[in-house]
Amino acid sequence: QVQLVESGGGLVQAGGSLRLSCAASGRTFSSAAMGWFRQAPGKERQFVAAISWSGGTTYYAGSVKGRFIISRDNAKNTVYLQMNSLKPEDTAVYYCAAADKMGVFTRVREYLYWGQGTQVTVSS
Repeated sequence: QVQLVESGGGLVQAGGSLRLSCAASGRTFSSAAMGWFRQAPGKERQFVAAISWSGGTTYYAGSVKGRFIISRDNAKNTVYLQMNSLKPEDTAVYYCAAADKMGVFTRVREYLYWGQGTQVTVSS
C-alpha cells in the first residue's frame, strides 16, 4: 500500500510557474514508477508526465513538453512537477499516481495508487 499526498497547487497568472510535490508513504516508493495526471471539469483524467523508479527515464504529454519537468527524490519519497509558462488551459486538478511495477506509463489503468489531487488555476 502506498499513500500519496499532493501539495503546491494554487492560483497563478498565465506565464507563471508552480511546483507540485507528491509525498509518498507506505511500501517501497523507490521501486515505483510515478506519474502526474490532470482532470479539468467535465473532462477525462489526462496524462501529464511520468518518471521511472530511478528517475532516469521521463515522458511527457505533448501539450506540456518543454514547459513541465517531472523529477523525484527517492531519499525524500517525493516526486515533483515543475510547471513553467503556465497557460489557462493547464487549469485542472492535478493528481499524483504510483504504479506497482517498474517502467514508464501513460495510461490511468497502469497506476494502482492515487493522491487526492491539488487544484491548479491559471488566470489569463
